[in-house]
Amino acid sequence: MKKKAKRNSFSGSIGFVLAAAGSAVGLGNIWRFPYLAAKDGGGMFLIIYLVLALTFGFTLLITEVAIGRKTKQSPITAYGKLKKSWGGLGVISCLVPVIILPYYCVIGGWVIKYFLMYLTGNGVATAEDGFFTSFITAGTEPVVMMAIFLFAVAFVIFRGVNKGIESFSKILMPILIVLVIVIAVFSVTIRHTDESGVTRTGLQGLGIYLIPNFEGMTVSRFFSVLFDAMGQLFFSLSVAMGIMIAYGSYVRDDADLNKSIYQIEIFDTVVAFLAGVMIIPAVFTFSGTEGMDASGPGLMFVSLPNVFSEMGKIGHVVGCLFFAMVLFAALTSAVSVMEAVVSSLMDRFGWTRMKAAVIETVVAVAAGFIVCKGYNALYFELSLPNGTTAQILDIMDYISNNILMPVVAIGTCILIGWIVKPSTVVEEVEKNGQKMGRKRLYVVMLRFIAPVLLMILLLKSLGILTAI
Repeated sequence: MKKKAKRNSFSGSIGFVLAAAGSAVGLGNIWRFPYLAAKDGGGMFLIIYLVLALTFGFTLLITEVAIGRKTKQSPITAYGKLKKSWGGLGVISCLVPVIILPYYCVIGGWVIKYFLMYLTGNGVATAEDGFFTSFITAGTEPVVMMAIFLFAVAFVIFRGVNKGIESFSKILMPILIVLVIVIAVFSVTIRHTDESGVTRTGLQGLGIYLIPNFEGMTVSRFFSVLFDAMGQLFFSLSVAMGIMIAYGSYVRDDADLNKSIYQIEIFDTVVAFLAGVMIIPAVFTFSGTEGMDASGPGLMFVSLPNVFSEMGKIGHVVGCLFFAMVLFAALTSAVSVMEAVVSSLMDRFGWTRMKAAVIETVVAVAAGFIVCKGYNALYFELSLPNGTTAQILDIMDYISNNILMPVVAIGTCILIGWIVKPSTVVEEVEKNGQKMGRKRLYVVMLRFIAPVLLMILLLKSLGILTAI
């Protein structure tokens, strides 16, 4: 094995916070959070999500960052350094971003296509029936767009931690935040009268989003909302996929982890909330409550272009700004996903950053090509245990997000909570004299509550537990 180069680190806390926040602010926040909020009672979902973010999310986030900084290792080797016999958990943790990166880059390619359509003044075409389907089932263009997105991500990774990830995040994250705020303000202030003479406003849509709806509330529905919110936290905070361990390994020993974690929580929660403010009022204003039933690609690539088309000339500008914002969010998240893999290859095999990045890029291009072809030449449908029908992209998403991520999170809770003890993380957080906030809550969540909730979530995903 080759001698490992000296490990790079973020130049300061702000670089780490922006990089971690960039990882957290991704497609999951934009196309999944608003849909879940609309589906699960608006303000009721927001309250439950906020409580979980401050307890469950905080527990997993600070644990992974502390593991990374303590071991100075990437996910594939960090667990084994804490407890040699637990090295297998690191392999599973690293497998998650390996699976996620190819299909994330495919979706990133879709975003590039839509951004270019609006940028060139052809955004109205994206609202035509069948546009999205005809694009993703085309033979060549989706592959080209995927490759462009992936190479942009790889370029950042090639440049390293300071000149690449940190500099990239410091530029894109402020721009992203400004775009989110501008679009959110616009969304709340719009009004529209449909053909039947019914006038709806953005403020009415905002009320649907913010005001808790307890109609038909039962114990079963409460748990359904709870597990929707908990599943969303995986997407929002980038936990259980090795990313925060990798980024934690680049945090300097004199950094205040408490403060950094608080800032990441605030960034993520605010952007997730504003994603709902951007989307729900606009969709409600132009499509009514029935328009808020879409999520994922259907929301972003079908429903929203229809909304932008209804806005008239201003819709071209809003659509361009929106897809620019989505592109920035997708890029910052994809960079973190790729870095989790590249740092693992460097630590495990002693490779240079360039070699590890090139190999991962080649693997991701090949897998991304297969994902693209899953909508034409390789198309098939498969019923998943959770009751959904899937093809290649959906299967990869299900395996990584619904199975492997809960397994990694459960294993992390057991390892830190019961094997090496919570003091491992507490001491790391407090080693510079800072006091760890929510310490008692952290220990209780890590050892008891989080593993139980995660196990239920896993069993639900596998279709084994259907009563809740």
